[in-house]
Amino acid sequence: RPIHIEIDGGVTPATAPLVAAAGADVLVAGSAVFRGAGEEDWAENISAIRLAAQAAL
Repeated sequence: RPIHIEIDGGVTPATAPLVAAAGADVLVAGSAVFRGAGEEDWAENISAIRLAAQAAL
């Protein structure tokens, strides 16, 4: 069965590629997502984290 490796805490666009390259395939971000004024900022933050993680793979 597939086993997922999750990292929770400290996930940002700067750290996402590091943990993805180390094998994490589930990234949990909280404060890095909710920085900003609202939904548009939050969507941009999610996109930045996702793109950074994907670039490391």
